[in-house]
Amino acid sequence: MSANRKGDRRERELVNALDEAGFAVMRAPASGAATERELPDVLAGDGETFYAIEAKSSAGDPIYLTGEEVEALTFFARNFGAKARIAVRFDREDWYFFHPGDLYTTDAGSYRVKKETALAEGTDFPEFVGETEKVTLDEVGGGDGGGGVDPETEERREILEAVRDGHMPVEDAIDVL
Repeated sequence: MSANRKGDRRERELVNALDEAGFAVMRAPASGAATERELPDVLAGDGETFYAIEAKSSAGDPIYLTGEEVEALTFFARNFGAKARIAVRFDREDWYFFHPGDLYTTDAGSYRVKKETALAEGTDFPEFVGETEKVTLDEVGGGDGGGGVDPETEERREILEAVRDGHMPVEDAIDVL
């Protein structure tokens, strides 16, 4: 099976899974080949959160994205009002999701996701669609020593998350911090 046909099949698989999870979802036609504009592979939303998703799959080799692909995704997501996500799927594994800023950047300016990284650090499908939620060791053990969260630390965290999710430009965050 050609790589393009396999990629198309995987994108349709992701669209169907998101649809079954209750998202309104559509696959962009030819994801940019049918237009001069670069489009994400999938648009999905649940009425509260909207995603522009670039989907990639591999038999087991690392997945690479060009800097241009990631830049186009984040540009589209920001202008559309969606969160940019990279969805990766390795054979015999589920989908894993990453914010573009969380991907490893190569010296050549490309982005890479290894299978081990996806399994260890990616957001799995159930968490992505809100069926489960990751719990850290600090949360389980109450790692704050019982004193609560410092409001200033919480504010910094929220600003950094806004930058990560593409809701605030880095320059604005620097000014606020």
